[in-house]
Amino acid sequence: MDEFFDSADPASIDRFNAMLSEFYVKNRRPMPWRDEITPYRVVVSEIMLQQTQVPRVLKKFDEFIRIFPDFAALAQASLEDVLRAWQGLGYNRRAKYLLQIAQVIINRWDGIVPEDPAVLQTLPGIGAATAGSIVVFIYDRPVVFIETNVRRVFIHHFFQDRVGVSDMEIYPVLTWTLDHNHPREWYYSIMDYGTFLAGAIENPNRRSRHYAVQSKFSGSDREIRGRILKVLLAEGPVLGDLISQKIQSEEERTTRILGQMVDEGLLMRDGVLIRFPDNESRTP
Repeated sequence: MDEFFDSADPASIDRFNAMLSEFYVKNRRPMPWRDEITPYRVVVSEIMLQQTQVPRVLKKFDEFIRIFPDFAALAQASLEDVLRAWQGLGYNRRAKYLLQIAQVIINRWDGIVPEDPAVLQTLPGIGAATAGSIVVFIYDRPVVFIETNVRRVFIHHFFQDRVGVSDMEIYPVLTWTLDHNHPREWYYSIMDYGTFLAGAIENPNRRSRHYAVQSKFSGSDREIRGRILKVLLAEGPVLGDLISQKIQSEEERTTRILGQMVDEGLLMRDGVLIRFPDNESRTP
């Protein structure tokens, strides 16, 4: 754990990969999207794992898959039903993105997930890291991508005592180190090892140029958004003027957040009512 490696030395890189392999053999984490790999299960898990820790995703994944077992089932669902199944994961725009992703995959690509990360990045809610991980974990292709655990491992082992480490510095080291023969298992080992490091040492990601502290949930706009959705899921369409009372929040703040949610397509105004949008699954 405390060994440091030289990215310019092939023997040092071999030792790093041997360390990862040994750790993974002993500490592999069972996960349903790893134990049964399908394109759909990979896409769902990767969207769920954005900004959400594995234990929380594990509590929701199987239930979500039971409700929506494949892209076709999800693409035909209403946003309300998807949000209902999504409850507990937070960042609810991801549920809408996942619904839209399923619709595009069914309507534009006949249910086939593209193998090109650049094409995947044209889909809502998919950036470079998610696109790369989807291609790696579905097709076992050696795509270079950086996410939290990858960044943590490489900063700790290749950038000793450095601060302000940029991803542009990590990319070439990652490229030289990546196991091109078994990229899927290699990334699994990185992510499991990175999770271990998070609990064993001071977070190396604090030395990343891109590090940002996540805002507290309690009292945040995210919490208010969650309360609004919870009311609508429980009661159906609600008078807009009553929502602030129902969620016990300031009227001005609630009105502002409602406006954002309407603009994002999570909700819609129907006269004086606030409700979920109609199903648009048949629109490519």
